[in-house]
Amino acid sequence: MLNSMTGFARETAETAFGTMTCEMRAVNHRYLDVQFRLPEELRAKELDLRNRISGSLKRGKIECSIYLKRGGGHKEELNLNEMLVAQIAARAAEISKLLPDSQPLDPFDVLRWPGVVAEPEVDMEPLFAESLALMEKVLLAMVDMRASEGDRIVGMIEARLAEILSIASSVRKRMPIVLDAVRARQKDRIDKLDIDADPTRLETELALIAQKLDVDEELDRLDSHVSEVRAALVDDEPVGRRLDFLMQELNREANTLGSKSADSDTTKSAVDLKVLIEQMREQIQNVE
Repeated sequence: MLNSMTGFARETAETAFGTMTCEMRAVNHRYLDVQFRLPEELRAKELDLRNRISGSLKRGKIECSIYLKRGGGHKEELNLNEMLVAQIAARAAEISKLLPDSQPLDPFDVLRWPGVVAEPEVDMEPLFAESLALMEKVLLAMVDMRASEGDRIVGMIEARLAEILSIASSVRKRMPIVLDAVRARQKDRIDKLDIDADPTRLETELALIAQKLDVDEELDRLDSHVSEVRAALVDDEPVGRRLDFLMQELNREANTLGSKSADSDTTKSAVDLKVLIEQMREQIQNVE
């Protein structure tokens, strides 16, 4: 099955900790690159979340964001470090004695002092379980979207492969006519020179010309590469890099066919092949 590397999925769920949203985006990349935006409470679990994604996706740049909006019913307690507050007050009193004209200490400034307000502890395991369950749903939606886009790419590639085989078949059928025309032109040139040519030598030269113009090997390799592409399209493993390599091989045969062309129809066929191959290559850049 062919999978695209691009996709988007988003899910929101109400949890015991508040409203949790998970959003996942995927774009093209040579390898698998997973990046996270997580609440501070989940930072320690990033590796576990990363391993879960890498178990389902093999290529692409993945951006996974998890947001937590605590509900109105969730009571936040303001826990003060009373010992630290007492120390700050004592030092402030000492400063007031030294600087009697200074402004009195503002309680709100004290609250902003690092360490004065202690963050409430969150039980990480239940929060992680909620976030993992939500991310699983988003990941499944992402996989489905990439598979659906992959099916569309397969349909496009299959249509282009059929056109390539049709062009190759047409060139193969036309080659005897092309070679006969080349032979006729060479003989006509010799006749116009009004000289006696050695028949054996003439046939040898014509055979050499025909050999240089022969494209059977190129057409055979085109057929072979098309078969390999079709086999890759139904492979269960990621085949993006293999398909990209096969596009290079197909393009090489199309170039050789054009360089050996002896008539305008064959030249046009080589150009048409290159257009079809480029159309496939553009789509294959999106394949996992």
